[in-house]
Amino acid sequence: MALASVDLGGTNIAVAIGVADGTILREGQIATEGHLGPLGLLERIAELVKELAPEGVEALGMGVPGLCDPKSGETLFLPNLPTQWRGVKVSLMLGARLGCAVYLLNDARMAALGELDYGYGRECADFAFFTLGTGIGGGLVLDGKLRLEGGELGHQSILPDGASCGCGSNGCLEVLASAPALIAEGVRLILTGQAPGLLRLVEGDLNRVTPKVMSECGDEAVLAAIEKAARYLGIGVANVVTILHPRMVGLGGGLAQMGDLLFEPVRDEMRRRVRMFPVDDVRIELSQTGARAGTLGGIALARRAGVI
Repeated sequence: MALASVDLGGTNIAVAIGVADGTILREGQIATEGHLGPLGLLERIAELVKELAPEGVEALGMGVPGLCDPKSGETLFLPNLPTQWRGVKVSLMLGARLGCAVYLLNDARMAALGELDYGYGRECADFAFFTLGTGIGGGLVLDGKLRLEGGELGHQSILPDGASCGCGSNGCLEVLASAPALIAEGVRLILTGQAPGLLRLVEGDLNRVTPKVMSECGDEAVLAAIEKAARYLGIGVANVVTILHPRMVGLGGGLAQMGDLLFEPVRDEMRRRVRMFPVDDVRIELSQTGARAGTLGGIALARRAGVI
């Protein structure tokens, strides 16, 4: 029987049906509509899973944007959803609607699990995985096992007196190098007359500014902003490498698709910052699972029956 993967996001809910070897059979997506609350959203998820897999699924792995208890299957704190989903028995409630076992994991950890089982983990037992998008998250794999504790890679302080972060701290990597941070800088450069190429590409519509468009505009100020964000990311990578010395650092998510514009400053900053030992053997590479890291992580979680 097939397995299901669910990625619950603040904007969209993505569902995929697949099999244990990572083959994805069918996929679907719906708007989150968080105002419906936990009960309404779980009903919508169940309906989409049944639509994609009318024959039923053996198990379901679900990533949630915040804190959860994988053992009890409860959400503890989802900051970007109404009511924050405190103490919602997701595994029990969704499992009853679908007639299958449901396993929960933080969405960034789930992406790291996807990379572990279907990406770099097949050749590397120690790596850090950064997911670069609306936020910055990730996970740590040490001795071939995903670490569930710690690993909040996007919430290490890079600038002690920097801008405030949603986590309550200041100067976190997430507020310096995430997609919203980069987009905000792109908009600022347009408004101050420093990004005429970007302005032309978006045809004057600031809502169309994205990291991808920024990487294509050719404006020196925009390219400098991308490099600055990449160097902040490089500092974060250097911190992780200094503490854990993983053999590899994987970068995934939408921002990672910018290629060398992102990767070269990150690699350079890591080499410049890590001075305690040689880093020639530390690779910084694009995720092998690409945009499917979270989707495959849900399949892996279901295949593993929640055992990580």
